Amino acid sequence: MLSEYKPIFLNLEDDDSFASERDSKPTDDSVTTFVFNAHHSLAIEAQRDRLPIRKYRDQILYCLEQYQTLVLVGETGSGKSTQVPQYLYELGWHTKGIIGITQPRRVSAMTVADRVANERGEVLGDTVGVSVSFIDKYSESTQIKFMTEGILLREMLADPLLQKYGVIMIDEAHERSLLTDTVLGLLKKIMRKRESLKVIISSATIDAQFFKKFFTIESKENSAVILSVEGKMYPVDCFFLNEPCADYVKETVATVLKIHEKEANKVGDILAFLTGQEEVLDVVQLLNEHTQQWTNNNLQVLPMYGTLPNADQLKVFFSAPKGTRKAIIATNIAETSVTIPGVSYVIDCGFVKMKWFDSNSNTDTLAVIPISKAQAEQRAGRSGRMNTGKVFRLYTEEEYSKLPAQLPPEMKRSDLSTTILYLKALGIDNVLRFDFPTKPPAKNLLAALELLLALEALDNKGTLTQPVGYFLAELPISPMMGKMLYNSIQMACSEEILSIIAMLQVHTVFSKPSTGQGQITARVKKREFEVAEGDLITLLNVYTGFVAAGRTKEWCGQHYVIYKNLKRAYELREQLAKLCRNKIGMPLISCHGNVDVIRRCITSGFFPNAAYLHHSGVYRTCRGNREMEIHPLSCLYTIRQPQYIVFCELLHTTKPFMKEVTVIEGDWLTELAPHYYVKRGVRYEDR
Repeated sequence: MLSEYKPIFLNLEDDDSFASERDSKPTDDSVTTFVFNAHHSLAIEAQRDRLPIRKYRDQILYCLEQYQTLVLVGETGSGKSTQVPQYLYELGWHTKGIIGITQPRRVSAMTVADRVANERGEVLGDTVGVSVSFIDKYSESTQIKFMTEGILLREMLADPLLQKYGVIMIDEAHERSLLTDTVLGLLKKIMRKRESLKVIISSATIDAQFFKKFFTIESKENSAVILSVEGKMYPVDCFFLNEPCADYVKETVATVLKIHEKEANKVGDILAFLTGQEEVLDVVQLLNEHTQQWTNNNLQVLPMYGTLPNADQLKVFFSAPKGTRKAIIATNIAETSVTIPGVSYVIDCGFVKMKWFDSNSNTDTLAVIPISKAQAEQRAGRSGRMNTGKVFRLYTEEEYSKLPAQLPPEMKRSDLSTTILYLKALGIDNVLRFDFPTKPPAKNLLAALELLLALEALDNKGTLTQPVGYFLAELPISPMMGKMLYNSIQMACSEEILSIIAMLQVHTVFSKPSTGQGQITARVKKREFEVAEGDLITLLNVYTGFVAAGRTKEWCGQHYVIYKNLKRAYELREQLAKLCRNKIGMPLISCHGNVDVIRRCITSGFFPNAAYLHHSGVYRTCRGNREMEIHPLSCLYTIRQPQYIVFCELLHTTKPFMKEVTVIEGDWLTELAPHYYVKRGVRYEDR
């Protein structure tokens, strides 16, 4: 029962007070929402006028006229993401250049762009456009352009001063991602040379003084200003567990079902936060199995994560059938930017999956860690956008009090190799003196420079090489994947490597039923694809079989693989292949199933992530000598341990686990990377 939660504001067992609190209707105007209906322009116009940000329209425009940088602090629900670009357009700012708006995630960019186009009564791609990884919907007539920060960085490669833009708005800057800080540092540099360029730094929760100080130019009096905008937040009641739960995934399923049962007579959808795609799919599957047993299935379960196909992502914004409640199971992409209509209940697992870079072993560790208090409040606020809400935190109040106020900016905990590639491609040679909003650790910068030197993207003087360095800077993938793709041209296996890269973008393709017989069948089907050479060849087998069978749902159902993810991988591969053909002129060649050629090519890109089997029975990285194990989901987990392997990713839960593992020959390390490895005794070490 829901009574096992400890309430902060009210007692759930007191039905009268519970009902009266939920049924109280605020008298203030409603907040912004996503309504995908082009035939209700009058209603949408009325919504725009009633948004909290509307009364600040003139102040925003005045500040932008007088100052080069506007730090806009807009509370959740104020409407800043959708309205500010339109205010600028209506005043004619587009005549000075395109109005560009960045979002930290592709789903945010696409949904906000769709909303703005809808409000203007246009088709996306006309006046309002969007550009995210592998997807472009804009034209020569586009004047308001939404994009991810990575896209803006790539545009800087062709246009270092962003001459075609008049205003750049960095939305959700509080997330302080690696790309956000890189963009902010570059914008500060550009603004010194282009005084006509205006910049808006926008977020719901932001250290306004920090950004104002960063963008203040000492020699210029009117360089930066702060403007705070009130938002409309409905009351949100918070509930904690009395005792810690053993498994927050199972607890999420139980809580969704309890809310749906106890709140059967209440209106409102459920939004549950989990750490990653695998957990989201597990919960969706468990809930669907529960609801299939109901006579009256009135719970619509929808997943939401970054690699979900766009059409499926948009489903969460549409109303459920009458008499049905939506249960949206999401990663942290639902924390900011997008407003999901109708959410009244939020379930917060209390964890987030984040990358932490270990400069000693030169590897990214994907760790599941507790969220910050700021994230907890941001998640809770998703239930207070449209009406009064409740948030159920799957941790105790004592644990909440121990959470940090903020997590460290990504700049302090990330591999900086991609960032350095961008900066070098833009002609910024002295990256150590580059003005980042937060200075990265020197050891991380050094490790990134060493990696790029090893990948032959930089020469001994730290200059970007031609053609390797510029090739890697052009690609929207990691440098090691890029080097693997570059070498696939000489090794004549670019078709297969493209498929592997596309499959690595969707995280998981294998279905995991929860029932006993289903689990056994799924495992048997998975073994049909598994090979002794490792996970990447296994993924290639799945993709090849999917394409050969005509990319049908029936084939996926028969082989217990996830159709949506394979469809997404196919789309990504087609877009990446188009990029390689049109922009880079790269030929696509097949090795016709020569596994040794493919494994050698994988080694040529991922050789920094090599590990060997120590005589103690554990794996150790060739660089750093760090102990780690093969992930239990790897196809190599249950077979005889190979002597040498390379891996694509580390996941640190109870211990560091290697994911996406490929078996290699030890001699390949010195053959394919003689500048990086030498043979000493019986094992390989870095020089």
